[in-house]
Amino acid sequence: MATHNLRVVSDRATPLLQVEGVSLEYRTPERIVRATHRVSFDVHAGDRFVLLGPSGCGKSTLLKAVAGFVPPSEGEIRLEGRRVQQPGPDRIVVFQEFDQLPPWKTVVQNVMFPLRQARKLSRAQARELALDSLHKVGLADFADAYPHTLSGGMKQRVAIARALAMRPKVLLMDEPFAALDALTRRRMQEELLALWDDAALTLLFVTHSIEEALVVGSRILLLSPHPGRVRAELNSHQFSLASQGGAEFQAAAQRIHTLLFDEPAAEAAPRARSAAGR
Repeated sequence: MATHNLRVVSDRATPLLQVEGVSLEYRTPERIVRATHRVSFDVHAGDRFVLLGPSGCGKSTLLKAVAGFVPPSEGEIRLEGRRVQQPGPDRIVVFQEFDQLPPWKTVVQNVMFPLRQARKLSRAQARELALDSLHKVGLADFADAYPHTLSGGMKQRVAIARALAMRPKVLLMDEPFAALDALTRRRMQEELLALWDDAALTLLFVTHSIEEALVVGSRILLLSPHPGRVRAELNSHQFSLASQGGAEFQAAAQRIHTLLFDEPAAEAAPRARSAAGR
């Protein structure tokens, strides 16, 4: 695998999350399909780590494996040195879909529910934590509203508040803003970065948008088209929402596009030799 001199070697302590040589597969009626092939990366506490790649590269499946929903067919995932074998409250997922909220519960009840079920908190304790999380996402005034009265962006903020209230070791986000309009998406990106700064989150974020990866991420792992393999890893902490449109930002986006979609020379060479011999 060529890393194009972009791989970051961290001198920090033991990673919070370790993904080592993970291959993931799923079954169709006709065959077994490999979603990722021997993917490895480390996430340290406080990272905003982005999995970036085209549709079908296995990045969402990889996120589900970290969450404990999909067992690897090869390799291992460890959190704080312990093998991930099932879902747990130390890894909470925020999905793209807005309608994850039971409509018969108010906003605050939606946020309280997993606190009561998974963490076994009292009603008073759960409500206090829920209201604090809603305040962080700017929805304290909507605590007693019902989901059908909220916009898509507001529903997604409730989902984020619910995840934050659980205080996970890693917050997993699977293209959480993909279905939002451009203005709402930008506002949600701003709010996520503010939350990361305020709450000291460790974030594992999936997207197929190069621009979003540069804005949201401090580190980016580039995955090849199906099956997903690691193309490169790079730092992106120097970029922010204000960087968009700048020459350095655009050059970085173009470089990533080239790494993602231009066939690596090492893979192209055998095919070129085979074609020449025909």
